[in-house]
Amino acid sequence: MEKYISVKDLEEAALKRLPKSVRDYYSSGATEEQTLGENKNAFQRLRISPKCLVGVNNCDLRTTVLGNEISMPIGISATAMQRMAHPDGELANVKAAAKEQTIFMLSTIATTSIEEVANAAPDATKWFQLYIYNDREVTKNLVLRAEKHGFTAIALTVDTPLFGLRRADIRNKFTLPRHLRLANFDGILSTKIHNANSGSGLNEYVQDLLDKSVTWNDIKWLKSITSLPIIAKGVLRGDDAVKAVEAGCSAILVSNHGARQLDGVPATIEALPEIVEALKGYDVEIFLDGGVSTGTDVYKALALGAKMVLVGRPALWGLTVGGQAGVQRMLQILRTELEYTLQIAGTPTVADVTKEMVRHENSYCKL
Repeated sequence: MEKYISVKDLEEAALKRLPKSVRDYYSSGATEEQTLGENKNAFQRLRISPKCLVGVNNCDLRTTVLGNEISMPIGISATAMQRMAHPDGELANVKAAAKEQTIFMLSTIATTSIEEVANAAPDATKWFQLYIYNDREVTKNLVLRAEKHGFTAIALTVDTPLFGLRRADIRNKFTLPRHLRLANFDGILSTKIHNANSGSGLNEYVQDLLDKSVTWNDIKWLKSITSLPIIAKGVLRGDDAVKAVEAGCSAILVSNHGARQLDGVPATIEALPEIVEALKGYDVEIFLDGGVSTGTDVYKALALGAKMVLVGRPALWGLTVGGQAGVQRMLQILRTELEYTLQIAGTPTVADVTKEMVRHENSYCKL
């Protein structure tokens, strides 16, 4: 794994190994993929403004999220169907997160079950990503299983009344390979995704399953069936963030679903400041995913108010290349890059990274 010295190295190696349909599924975005590019480009328009000669002897990446101490403000976000990337799939990812002492978030539509993940890494800090199904008993069962097996938060995806149009999946008639199944379900819910009649098999799978009628009022229902903290995953507006918190959510995950839902929405790092401003005075934690691929990206998100970032695709690239070892390598790369950034920028601890440390590129163009 030592030959991979950046997340980009892992991505390039992974894309060469994956079958076309799987590669396109993991890497593509919605329609024209404008937001897919902007998720990364927006980070590049931000400039770090370093301090000099402040003394940086005690660099410390540790932080606490939702009451759990983690070794660095970088976790693994939910991505679906990870056994397409590697036979160990979600098991490798959660074991890597446990070894690196950080967060792992399991997708509802995983190819490894809640119970298997829990048994593989009982000491890992695990969150469960949730969709609300039309059949509320299906949803309730998922939540109760996650709580029973040691997951410590529910990340409710709030930007998905249906799945976005991903042209690569439509062209490929993407389906889950038949030797795999959606392991959190039995019967048709676990195998329906093996077929694609007119386009993406994933879109067809969720078409009649996800509850499009969900509103912020349904947070009350969710809180009535679990004592776990609820994270609103997929928020891009300040007013929605306030509604989420007032409905009972303990955290906001600023996310555009990896640019896979609606093209033309802002990059997550662009949306972050509005949400941080809207939530001033509220006792709530703010996280971010989308476009993070370097330690300096992490730093910029922290400076603009995120408590932690989560990465999805980078974990898939590490998984593809080397299973658990590949995911650990990815996390170690980001850890090292963030350690260097903290020290060279003159902010040796996570708490030192404040808004004044980052400026938009336009602030340097006033001639």
